[in-house]
Amino acid sequence: MQGETSQHEVSEGRIKAIRKMAFSFPVEQGAHWNPTQPEFSQIVNAASLAMPYLEPYLIRTMAKVRPHIDDPALVAELNKYIAQETTHYRQHKTFNDTIAACGYTSVAPFEDVLKRDYAGFGEKRSLMFNLAYAEGFESMALAIGHMLVEDRAHLFGGADPAVSSLILWHFVEEIEHKDAAFDVFHAAGGGYFRRIFGLAFATVHIMARTGQGYRALLKEDGLWRNWRSRWRLAKSLGRIFRKLTPKIIRILSPTYHPSKVADPDWVKAWWALYGDTPAVMGEQLGRLDTSRLHEPAPALVAA
Repeated sequence: MQGETSQHEVSEGRIKAIRKMAFSFPVEQGAHWNPTQPEFSQIVNAASLAMPYLEPYLIRTMAKVRPHIDDPALVAELNKYIAQETTHYRQHKTFNDTIAACGYTSVAPFEDVLKRDYAGFGEKRSLMFNLAYAEGFESMALAIGHMLVEDRAHLFGGADPAVSSLILWHFVEEIEHKDAAFDVFHAAGGGYFRRIFGLAFATVHIMARTGQGYRALLKEDGLWRNWRSRWRLAKSLGRIFRKLTPKIIRILSPTYHPSKVADPDWVKAWWALYGDTPAVMGEQLGRLDTSRLHEPAPALVAA
């Protein structure tokens, strides 16, 4: 975690590192960081706007349940999960500030809505509700992570290296800490039906807010009433949900456990690349070569 935990302080468990990453988001580039897919750019931007509110909410929820977890190994994994989520929302906040600096007036009021949502959940809902939401989000994030990695060449090919690297890094770590929220939820007494409720609630809530966000951004772009843009948006969403739906359905099984979902080879190669030279890879993996995302391992922009 930036400025808090070094890789060498993390020794056991599935989560191997709290990584120090470096990204650069120039305002001059604008919000359409994938110039051939402005609609997908705004879908991702809208989701990113939620992270500085969603991920601190997850962290607060996990911190509340921590005193009730008896397993020291699970507590250690929970602490590393919190550290990774902290790095995520800080990097997204920097990126989101760049989006706002591009002149989008809808960003601030949208962020206010998200802030109220997650403050309300934390203050008015039970700890078990919030744990179910956290587990539901993490299960969905694992599915989204697999979808993004599987379709990375189409979604990020030729796009800005920094934003593409930010999103892929985030989900590489979502895949890495896939067990944490599930195991904490069950250790706290959660069961199947509450888990499915949490998945359904979190999925509907996040997707509804993301939809509001990208509609507002596309309206400011002057694209919302452009039929060609709406057709591209429909094709993009159709492709995403076609690939994502089977991965969501498998979560519904009573025997589901995230550990049964095999890690993608590209993700394992990303972890190995960072682990070989973490002192320099935090910056270099912040600039993936997006013209080579079809390759089986991450390729870096030449220095």
